[in-house]
Amino acid sequence: MIKTVLFDMNETLLNLSLLKENFEKHFADPTVPKYWFAKVLHYSTVMGAMDEYVDFGKHSEAALESLFLEKGKELTEEIKTDILGSFKKLPAYDDVPEALRLLKEQDIKVIAVTNSSNEMVKEQLTNARLVELFDSYYSVDAVQKYKPFKDIYQYVLKEENATAEETVMVATHDWDLFGAKRAGLTTAYIDRKKDQYNPYYSQPDFSHHHLVSLVEEMIEKNQ
Repeated sequence: MIKTVLFDMNETLLNLSLLKENFEKHFADPTVPKYWFAKVLHYSTVMGAMDEYVDFGKHSEAALESLFLEKGKELTEEIKTDILGSFKKLPAYDDVPEALRLLKEQDIKVIAVTNSSNEMVKEQLTNARLVELFDSYYSVDAVQKYKPFKDIYQYVLKEENATAEETVMVATHDWDLFGAKRAGLTTAYIDRKKDQYNPYYSQPDFSHHHLVSLVEEMIEKNQ
């Protein structure tokens, strides 16, 4: 029985199109945003492995500085604000509101779990007009350990008085689901991008390219 569903935020629920547009002002290569995000994840994973922590936004800023330096481009404060400020304004994918409402109708808890700061996730949910559809939201700031380390998944379960067996993590990032799976959660993959799901990670229990259909599969399991 599924009683709680956790959602990743960026690219899972929120469309990164605005962020990509702002990157395109400075780089003709459409793969640059993905390369930048890979740097961010690398920074946070190394810090997590060393039991060190800084706000995920600082990793994003440092990776952006590294990217511009590597490409031989000047990074001004205005450009930095323009690109990183995109995260506050990201719209929800079209299938998100209906999917969340379906879960609420089934009395299933809906919770956001993100590497971003608590302040950022609140602003994102509010600006994307999703905040009223969530029961609660959590930032890794609470445990000072980024996803996919187990700490945040376990923390949310404890705070929500939920069990891993009755909780599903939904994400478009295979590394996020790998972490959730290692913490004992059921996992659901929403295929938002053209990318291979890492064959060496634990595979998801549910998978679909449309969030409403993915949620319907989960609800069907409860019947």
